[in-house]
Amino acid sequence: MTIAKMSWCPQYRTSKFRHVYGKAANKENCYDCVPITQSVHDNHFCAVNPHFIAVVTECAGGGAFLVIPISQTGKLDPHYPRICGHKGNVLDIKWNPFDDFVIASCSEDATVKIWNIPQHLLTQSITEPQKELFGHTRRVGLIEWHPTASNILFSTGYDYKIMIWNLDTKESVIQAPVQTISFHTDVVLSMSFNTDGSLLATACRDRKIRIIDPREGTLLQEANNKSHRVNKVLFLGNMKKLLSTGTSRWNNRQITLWDQDDLSVPLLEEDVDGSSGLLFPFYDPDTGMFYVLGKGDGNIKYYEISSEKPYLHYLMEYRSPLPQKGIGVMPKRGLNVSSCEIFRFYKLIPVKSLIEPVSMIVPRRSESYQEDIYPMTVGVQPALTAQEWLSGANKGPVLMSLRPGSVILNSLPPFPEKEPTLEETESVKIADTSGKLNRIQEKWGYRTADKRGKEDRPVGLSNGFDVFECPPPKTENELLQMFYRQQEEIRRLRELLIQRDVQLKQLELEIKNLRMDSGRF
Repeated sequence: MTIAKMSWCPQYRTSKFRHVYGKAANKENCYDCVPITQSVHDNHFCAVNPHFIAVVTECAGGGAFLVIPISQTGKLDPHYPRICGHKGNVLDIKWNPFDDFVIASCSEDATVKIWNIPQHLLTQSITEPQKELFGHTRRVGLIEWHPTASNILFSTGYDYKIMIWNLDTKESVIQAPVQTISFHTDVVLSMSFNTDGSLLATACRDRKIRIIDPREGTLLQEANNKSHRVNKVLFLGNMKKLLSTGTSRWNNRQITLWDQDDLSVPLLEEDVDGSSGLLFPFYDPDTGMFYVLGKGDGNIKYYEISSEKPYLHYLMEYRSPLPQKGIGVMPKRGLNVSSCEIFRFYKLIPVKSLIEPVSMIVPRRSESYQEDIYPMTVGVQPALTAQEWLSGANKGPVLMSLRPGSVILNSLPPFPEKEPTLEETESVKIADTSGKLNRIQEKWGYRTADKRGKEDRPVGLSNGFDVFECPPPKTENELLQMFYRQQEEIRRLRELLIQRDVQLKQLELEIKNLRMDSGRF
């Protein structure tokens, strides 16, 4: 009898995110005594931006949610003002990606409402919305803002319809959507856009995944896999792939990967565990990392996704004994880059009435800005107006840099200025020497004393904060953050001084060449 020999060849892969770890905030940086909703609806119940955290709360006689400033940690006043204009329980809330002071909410009362949040601290409850959207005949369970076009909102409810709303109008009450998609046969559980917002993927309770052209309202692709009961679906950035979470035929929680152009057979099916809670998936296109959290348990598993087999690479798991009911995610522009934070969750823990931030951190020894883990990311400027998108235009998101002190950049770099040719330089006579000197001064930023006095005022901006006007730190954590910001500012100023020294040397050389040219005549 011959025994077949099995050879095991381990495959090692390098990754800068291999040692990413989760770090929960200490008690003083959590949000305590928050009355989190007891609703059994499968949604996040939390929305976060760099200014506010919004959470659906318990409320008698209608639905309400809280809007808390990010900096207002600690115990919440039981009489804290609420946003309470719905007649039924609030089922979903989403911040406008292009306006941090506008939030949308949907409810069991079959309405969608748009709210303006004041920049100052709330002193009384808000009951009057900016806009009300009427069109659904049953409760509305899910809303999503368009990722690149301003004032475009999608909503879906238990009437099995997806409605597209144009909020770029003066009317406070909108009775009819601009488009209605009505070929779903059951409740839509999840919606996700591709990068430029030209395609919409949906997960339906009938176990089907659909890819839709939202403006035309046409069905492009449909997946009907009997071995995978889908709950949530995500577009994976520009990878031309979809990722869905759900359960297998043996009721194991499952992650499934699909080819965007062919949904007939999944590329990958991987069982996670045998728990019963819903899986919430999150994808970070900047790092290629995928996070999955289970409703009812406290752990966060994270993977790295590649475009080639085996596609999904398990990294690590953050463990916590505190179960989460919902989850919120901070946009990239609100992260702390000085501590190499690449993702931040806000866990809703109803057993303790607590909102706990959990930061995902890449361990690095250097205190300087890590450009390799912070590529250009989605900014706060819309790429299209609502009318441009409805007319058929597609455009990727406007990107920005997370480097401290940087500004929002356009999607495309400006055209470079034309440099003078050698022939043009040689043709200039002695009378143009003063003109050359002026051009050199403009080229290297040489200014007169009065202009320098106006423009060279000290600016202490570091990661969006003014170092010179920032109040003194109150805790050890704030002190460390201030120290890291100052170190980054010192490094940036040193680089600036080195660049100025190089410019001065080149300027002196050009002036010397001009004097030699003028001495020949």
